[in-house]
This record gives sequence, structure tokens and C-alpha cells, in this order.
Amino acid sequence: MTGRRNRSDYSHQPRRDRMDEEHVGDPYRARGKWKEPSTCPDCGAIFHGGRWQWGAAAPGAEAHLCPACQRSRDRVPAGQLTLSGPFYAEHRDEILHLVRNTEAKARAEHPLERIMEVKDEAGKTVVTFTDSHLTHGIGEALRHAYHGELDSRYTDEGDLLRVVWSR
Repeated sequence: MTGRRNRSDYSHQPRRDRMDEEHVGDPYRARGKWKEPSTCPDCGAIFHGGRWQWGAAAPGAEAHLCPACQRSRDRVPAGQLTLSGPFYAEHRDEILHLVRNTEAKARAEHPLERIMEVKDEAGKTVVTFTDSHLTHGIGEALRHAYHGELDSRYTDEGDLLRVVWSR
């Protein structure tokens, strides 16, 4: 043996510093590209340079509902964040302020990353999002700011990221 290892010598270990792999069959992900320029009639985002962004629509731009507005209209979130626990109950407004501020910063740069709904249910709050990366990012921001327990999992179907934060 020469000291070199074969690729087969290494067992594949999943990376622990990333969220679960994104589900490939997202029905809201475009199979192709929209015609440029295009604009979303609901939110005003424009499709330009191969991506959705904020800006002024070009004259004669085609109208296409962006994936975030389509998800919101269909009420099909990509992510769900559940907030609970005694600490959460005592600091609810402060924690939701962090959630909304984090979402606003993300949305300013990425128009498809938005909160869909904030709903209180029996001692907990459920926030739904149009993007799973935003859901994961806000969960991590909560853990960083307030510590607590954080659990992120995709549903069995793989189309919804459920993040639970409690303290």
C-alpha cells in the first residue's frame, strides 16, 4: 500500500453545520426561467438577471406571480417556526420583534423570504414562512440571542421545514 487512500476508504458523514438538505421536488421552484423583465403584480418584485429582486419594473414587463406570493395565496408554507416555553411567554413581544426584524433584513435583500402568518395557539406561537432557509436562520438567531432548545426537521414528505424553539 502506498499510503494513499481510496475514496471508498472514507465513510460519508453528514455535515453537522448545515441544515438538512433541501427537498428537490419543490412545486414552487421554477422549472425554467421567467421571461425578462417580469414583475409580480402582488408584491412588486421584479425578475431580472435570473433572480427575483426589488426594483422598478421595466416598461412592458410581463406579470407573473412570484413564488413567495404564490405560496402565500395557496397557504402552503416552506417553513414553520413554533415558539413556546415559560421564557417565551414572559418575553413574547421581544422575541417576536427579533423574528420580524430578522425577516425584514432578509426580505430587503431576498424578496422570496417572507413571513406568511403569525398565529397564537394554546400557549405557543406558530410562524409560517415562504422560505425554509429563512425559517432555519431565524431559529438560529433565536438560539444565539436567547439560547434555549432548537430542533429543525423536514416533514416526511420533505416539503416543509419545521423548526421548534423553546425556553
